[in-house]
Amino acid sequence: MMNLTRHVSLRQLQVFGAIARLKSFTKAADELYLTQPTVSTQIKRLTDVIGLPLFEQIGRQVHLTDTGRELETAVKEVFGVLDRFEMKVADIKGLKQGYLRLCVITTAKYFAPEVLGRFCQRYAGVDVSLKVTNRDSVIERLIGNKDDLYILGQNPDRDIDLVTRPFAPNPLYVIANRDHPLARERQIPLERLAEEYFIMREPGSGIRDYVLKTFNEAGLRPRVRMELGSNEAIKHAIYGQLGISILSLHTLIQETAHSQLTILDVQGFPLERQWSVAYAKGKELSVVANAFLTFLDEETPQLRKQLDKTYSRLSRRRDNGGGSVI
Repeated sequence: MMNLTRHVSLRQLQVFGAIARLKSFTKAADELYLTQPTVSTQIKRLTDVIGLPLFEQIGRQVHLTDTGRELETAVKEVFGVLDRFEMKVADIKGLKQGYLRLCVITTAKYFAPEVLGRFCQRYAGVDVSLKVTNRDSVIERLIGNKDDLYILGQNPDRDIDLVTRPFAPNPLYVIANRDHPLARERQIPLERLAEEYFIMREPGSGIRDYVLKTFNEAGLRPRVRMELGSNEAIKHAIYGQLGISILSLHTLIQETAHSQLTILDVQGFPLERQWSVAYAKGKELSVVANAFLTFLDEETPQLRKQLDKTYSRLSRRRDNGGGSVI
């Protein structure tokens, strides 16, 4: 008889679970901040205790054996029980102590740290972790239940059973160098815009997919001059007059009235989107996570106000009505 409780550690089960989910020793090592030899050693010890192989390598792909699939089911149950226990302890302690794991897409980094900062000022005993990554990685973490809450710019295009709550606007505008010939024009047709060189985010970006869909629905295709991996890189390319781009207004919050960037007046813009906070359907949220959901609703007016000020600084248009532009 195996004595798993004596010879198997939770760390070994955590490593196994990561490999089973990611189908890769390398990706599991990266996610757990371990070296690949350490991961391999943990799995070897676990395999030795069980006495049967847990994985098989076919080409470059790692697959679970029948024993591995049985262990995967057991590991999910074990960590599910521990997660629920952790949440019950947090509920007992209330908001005097607790932990919040938040994962957000890249563009949300322009406001998420400030929101978290204000949340921690109100609840001084709460510790937080913030993971910033691209949309595909956020969705993978959501599927793997790695965090408490997730902030997305749009719902995933995969069939994922989740709960989403919109909490703030996320408008997309056409951005150019202020010396660009189109900066002084009004009501620019999308057809005219398609003649310009575009700077796009890399494939897999949510904004990129949304922009390409918008042009495709109009029977147009933007002239993509280059693809860059971050919004900051795109802004610097626009500074250098290498082209124009479509960005979330949140990425421009730090731009001053003397910025080299300007918002173009284009027909059909802004493209209206919403920031949403999401979590897997059926997930039992902790008292801290529920408090953060309520706090996000309270933050909506502040986020709208920031966007209004940013638009006013960077737009060449005049709001004759004097009202909000968001």
